[in-house]
Amino acid sequence: MALTRTCYAAPAAAAIAALALFLLPAARPAAFYESFLYILFYWIALATSWNILSGYAHYLSFGHGAFFGAGVYTTATLTTKFSIPFLWTIPAAAAVAALLAAGIGAVVFRLHRLRGDLFALLTLAVAFVLSSIILNTPIDGGPGVYLSAVPLPNLGSPTATIYLLGLILAVIAVAAAYFVAHSRLGLGLFAIHDDEDVAQVKGVPTFRYKMIAFAISAGIAGAVGAVHAMYVSYVTVGETFNITVPLYVVLMSILGGMRHWLGPAVGAALIGASLFAFTGGAEATIGRAVVAVGLVAVILLLPEGVVPTLLRQAKRWLRIRGRPPALAAAPLPAQSTPRVQHAAPGVPLLACTGVEKSFGGIRALRGVSLELKRGEILGLVGPNGSGKTTLINVVSGQYRLDGGRIVLEGRQIGRSDAHRIAALGIARTYQIPRPFWHMTALENVVLAGTFGRADHQRSTIRAEAQHWLEFAGLGAHRDHLPAELNLHERKFLELARALAAHPILLMLDEVLAGLTPSEVANALALIRRIRDAGTTILFVEHNMRAVLELSDRLVVLNYGQVIAAGAPRDVVRNPEVVSAYLGAAHA
Repeated sequence: MALTRTCYAAPAAAAIAALALFLLPAARPAAFYESFLYILFYWIALATSWNILSGYAHYLSFGHGAFFGAGVYTTATLTTKFSIPFLWTIPAAAAVAALLAAGIGAVVFRLHRLRGDLFALLTLAVAFVLSSIILNTPIDGGPGVYLSAVPLPNLGSPTATIYLLGLILAVIAVAAAYFVAHSRLGLGLFAIHDDEDVAQVKGVPTFRYKMIAFAISAGIAGAVGAVHAMYVSYVTVGETFNITVPLYVVLMSILGGMRHWLGPAVGAALIGASLFAFTGGAEATIGRAVVAVGLVAVILLLPEGVVPTLLRQAKRWLRIRGRPPALAAAPLPAQSTPRVQHAAPGVPLLACTGVEKSFGGIRALRGVSLELKRGEILGLVGPNGSGKTTLINVVSGQYRLDGGRIVLEGRQIGRSDAHRIAALGIARTYQIPRPFWHMTALENVVLAGTFGRADHQRSTIRAEAQHWLEFAGLGAHRDHLPAELNLHERKFLELARALAAHPILLMLDEVLAGLTPSEVANALALIRRIRDAGTTILFVEHNMRAVLELSDRLVVLNYGQVIAAGAPRDVVRNPEVVSAYLGAAHA
């Protein structure tokens, strides 16, 4: 799916449908139809709000009912105990839910181990804790809260009022999902979905983006809870915090398509309509079974969801008709070369002093010290497990520094966040390519260009990303997913993605591994072109012929320590290097 390309057909159709629904009460339909449509709006808003964090960033929450319940009881408390007008309680309910999410996220999102299943279970626990607090305090106290005496605003009949409020919240939720998906925030969330560590190294402020998405998601759910409290007019803990609510929300999002802004709304409409059509009357049990079997079949046949599958089929049809989507023409910006370096002459670009990193009782780096001069290619070699990749991980911020100093152009970066280091001009590739698997090759490069630099121009970012794909020989593969590329192409995609950030320092981690001799020759020529354009390169490689041919200087690591440094031909004749790494025959 084209995350970075805006298509206005679907939003326009959604806007026209919303306008028609807003005009429906003027036709004075039966109250039944307004109530039925409100239930659809209720599910659309809840499913879409859940998807803004859980679908986009893949932080699956089973406790979305906690934020919905917080909204329900905020309105119930403010209207019945403090006589606050109902409409005023809707933003209050949204704020309470958003603050609850922010408090949870401030703790949870700082703990990397609380991802995936652990995050889902934690949110479920939050719902149970919140329901227990409400049940055992005067907020509810056990018998529930009656809202039947709370006056509604005069927007026509009571059912028309609830209908319009539900529609407004559904429109707000879908609009929020659309604008998030087509913004920097959405691009960052999709990257977090695929590989959060890589996203941060590429410049995405992952903690901040997760907090924003969580607050938006919870705030909408809280507002939905406020309106739903008035719809049911009698709220209890058992019904409000029922596990059925989050489970339906998850199912609706999966059915419609979690990676598309319209997917949860489509899933909610399909499931809501199916439940009404097949579960009424005397055959309700059989009807539920039919709906369940149908949903299982659809999910198995359309694992990406209904909306992404239909869009992919439409795109394939356009290709068959000879009308592939065109890349918007835009001139490349003037800064298509690496960013300018301002530090004083004679100061090394990068200086590592006594760098240490341990994993439990294993000391991966034991006081590594080296300098990287501007415009040079520094080769970093050593046996497997010597600490080469660990050093790159520490310099790029993926690992926290345990001891020592890392200085970039006179600025200490050893304990900075990875996205801040990326913004300073450090980019890297990975030994085993780690692209964002659900993004096309072009979208991978667009993301790096968007977050890796502060001087990018949004109007030209896609054209410049295409430029870097062409530079790496991947121009014809811009619409391909990484799974459709071979190893050689994925490695060059990593290179194009790194170059899109206009780095002053590029760290290449075994970029030649697994390539054929002709591919190695092409890669070496490409690396020389990068250095000639002004980028300094740290080059980790086991192919010693390539290292000697390419490197200006050589540093050798063994057991996390520097054992030799200097001119390549001199270093490879060092007896300690021969003994620890090369072997006498190779030397």
